[in-house]
Amino acid sequence: MNYLVAFWNSPTGPKTTHFWGPMSNWGWAAQGWADRYRPPETISRSFEIALVIYSTMFARFAWRVQPRNYLLLTMHLSNVAL
Repeated sequence: MNYLVAFWNSPTGPKTTHFWGPMSNWGWAAQGWADRYRPPETISRSFEIALVIYSTMFARFAWRVQPRNYLLLTMHLSNVAL
């Protein structure tokens, strides 16, 4: 129970934008996962390039910001990997 209280009150917990920002962005990773089944000619190459550049920059930001935002980092790294 103490773990849940500590998580709830942490600087990156669910009462902060450090939590809800990455949670809302997980939709991009889900869409990238869903694109596996689409024909390649229907996937926007320019959007994919922009997503990789954007996610690479913000993965670096998530690593550099204090407190480190591991949820944001994993979300952007998964966008780059997909």
